[in-house]
Amino acid sequence: MSIKNYPSNISKKQILLLSIPVFFSNLAIPLTGIIDTGLMGNLGEARFLAATSIATSVMTMIIWSFAFLRMGTVGIVAQLFGKSDYREISRTLVRNFLLAIVIAVIIILLRPIIINLTENFFLTSVETHELIKIYISVRVLSVPAEFTIYILVGFYLGIQKTNISSLLIIIMSALNIIFSSFLVLTLNLNVLGVALGTLLANYITAIIFSLYTYNFIIKKFQIIPTFQRLIIPSKLIKLFTINFDIFIRTALLTFSFLWITYLGSNLGEDYLAVNTILMQFIILAAFFLDAYAFSTEGIVGFAIGRRNKKSFLLAVKNSIQLSFFTSLIISILYLIFFKQIINIITDIEILRFISYKHFIWIIIIPPVASLCYQLDGIFIGASQTKEMRNGMMVSVAFFIVISIYSTQYLGNHGLWLSFLLFTLFRSLTLNYFFNKILKKF
Repeated sequence: MSIKNYPSNISKKQILLLSIPVFFSNLAIPLTGIIDTGLMGNLGEARFLAATSIATSVMTMIIWSFAFLRMGTVGIVAQLFGKSDYREISRTLVRNFLLAIVIAVIIILLRPIIINLTENFFLTSVETHELIKIYISVRVLSVPAEFTIYILVGFYLGIQKTNISSLLIIIMSALNIIFSSFLVLTLNLNVLGVALGTLLANYITAIIFSLYTYNFIIKKFQIIPTFQRLIIPSKLIKLFTINFDIFIRTALLTFSFLWITYLGSNLGEDYLAVNTILMQFIILAAFFLDAYAFSTEGIVGFAIGRRNKKSFLLAVKNSIQLSFFTSLIISILYLIFFKQIINIITDIEILRFISYKHFIWIIIIPPVASLCYQLDGIFIGASQTKEMRNGMMVSVAFFIVISIYSTQYLGNHGLWLSFLLFTLFRSLTLNYFFNKILKKF
């Protein structure tokens, strides 16, 4: 297979062209969340939206905590791709698939404990708790498929096949929307329908693209994936170190989102529901801006594999500038269409009214957060995971302390202020560790 040789002068245009397919796939992910939120938000009772918010927050925290299956795969594969070591790329995938199966089985077996801890952690009505239990009981069964998708996406991003990784995500999201809409609107399954829709979409997508990837490796790399030479201590130690650092970092990040849900539930189910709606705007912006980060991961890993410092620095500069400029456009669009979108998502007047009062945070956060999103991609591509872990530990500790006090004095606005400061602090900590990457050249 021919190697894609990036020139030393990585331009904004090149990054943009790589990012375009990722834009569409990343748009599909939050769109699924918005559709699910809209389905629950138009059932006439806040408890459906509150239950979905809590249950998805819990499952997201658990599943995203193992996002190292994607992030770790990208960094390692990209650097191996720069060295033309295709056989080791194949072994890396097999190692991660085996690891994913073991973790997924453990999570499924822990389902009763997950449900029990969730019920004790959140203060909601008995009816809402029952809906939460239904969602988690079904959604947890999709974990093996979701982990498989993580690894496949990481592989294609690592070899700069962003069009394939994007197609995967688009198909999964489209299936999720179709199944969830049918099960909720036609069969009236409310929360159960949303969970089943996610389950079906993930398994169908994972099966289709696993078969495609197996044939892709045979055709493009001219090798057959095997289980030979998987147990190499140095490789396993490196894989474990990278994965464990990312696991800690991502667990802390997802906990911060769960913390937002927790503080919102303490303010009341209306605020919990409103924060769920508002968070869809933040997630939409984040996934859109992450397109640059995802594309940069592969470029950074490739540049490090080739030890091309000039290419690396230009990729960093241009991707950060593109991300910030795009975030400004997103904020302007939110400013124009915020109320219209809110009115589509929910028909409950009190939720609309409270949402309108918080629109300023939705405008400010994307530009401020754009830098931390992009730095994440740079550090992932460089496999500089220890610094990501340490930076996140400091940032989350800062966020928790600030959010407790700001919420006491400013209510829900204090919660959003603390989240804004959290994104800013993430950028500052990663910027502090940036010179560690330069030592790789």
